[in-house]
Amino acid sequence: MKLLFPRLVVLTLSAASLSAGAALKPTDLFGEPAQAPSLERAIITAVADRTITIDDKTKWVNVRHFEVIRFVSNGREFTWYFDGVAQPRPFDLSQIAPAGFVGHSVTVYVAPSERDFPG
Repeated sequence: MKLLFPRLVVLTLSAASLSAGAALKPTDLFGEPAQAPSLERAIITAVADRTITIDDKTKWVNVRHFEVIRFVSNGREFTWYFDGVAQPRPFDLSQIAPAGFVGHSVTVYVAPSERDFPG
């Protein structure tokens, strides 16, 4: 009986961690639109730290974790709050941009910010 309880606890925790990992959404990794999706999340500001213009020659952009970026391209724009995983793998801008925002691949690199290294 003594061995059964620890094994049951380990199995339960393992199953919980697997289901939590399966529930990850792209916004968990990359961040979220810089507008409050609800009153509970109203602390998110839509004021951009800077603006990045995307044109036909843009191949990549560098941003920092917790930075709010306004992306502009061909008269369209969107603002993104990079509050996801501290340093995800590079990803394509099309994963967070509105459909048709840019017609070619633009790689986004997210660097850690000073908030990632307290003290």
